[in-house]
Amino acid sequence: MVNIRSFFDVNYQTPLWFKEKHAQIKISRRALLKSAAGASAIAALPAKSWIPAPEAELIQALKTDPWLTLNAVLDHLLPASDSGPGARDIQALDYLYNVVTKQPTEQDEIEFIFKGVGWLNDFSNSQSGKPFVTLEQAEKEKLLRAISNSRAGENWLNTLLNYIFEAMLSPPVYGGNPDGIGWKWLEHKPGFPLPNKGKRYYELPGQKGIAVKVVAAKGSKKA
Repeated sequence: MVNIRSFFDVNYQTPLWFKEKHAQIKISRRALLKSAAGASAIAALPAKSWIPAPEAELIQALKTDPWLTLNAVLDHLLPASDSGPGARDIQALDYLYNVVTKQPTEQDEIEFIFKGVGWLNDFSNSQSGKPFVTLEQAEKEKLLRAISNSRAGENWLNTLLNYIFEAMLSPPVYGGNPDGIGWKWLEHKPGFPLPNKGKRYYELPGQKGIAVKVVAAKGSKKA
């Protein structure tokens, strides 16, 4: 993927990490649907250890790309409405930020997420002369639908959508789903006991987050 320059590059091929991860997700979703009432939804998702980032760190990161653009995309993929919470309500960006900066996440996946931000803004500038975050809702919809017609674009959007689902279903102690807002919307009863601070997975003996190298998106600029 090193030489791929856009979502529409004909040389792009779906990477192995994406195929393996999404095969796991399909199995996990099937297990979730078959799970007994009261079973924790997050138990059906791929396991991760979690170290929530400080709020001040996240606020500062949100002022620049790639997080500025990622926040806008997440908001567009799951907007708040009368029927349910949006990406901001479930703290999808907080969850994704922790995944990328604090956890033992596949480095190729992190690079793909960030490069996608650069590709999206390059495409947005070529079509409208403006970065994605400054577009009107209809323009954002048009651009995201356009990239979804490419294999790379479809994979990128699916990656972000999966993190939205995880943020919505995870116990609040892990950064997303504050006050169980996602569970309430889905009328889901989580399993008990739920982890508390000091009892979270990454705090258990022998568990430790792995530092990863974060790659800035192409053309990253301050807001």
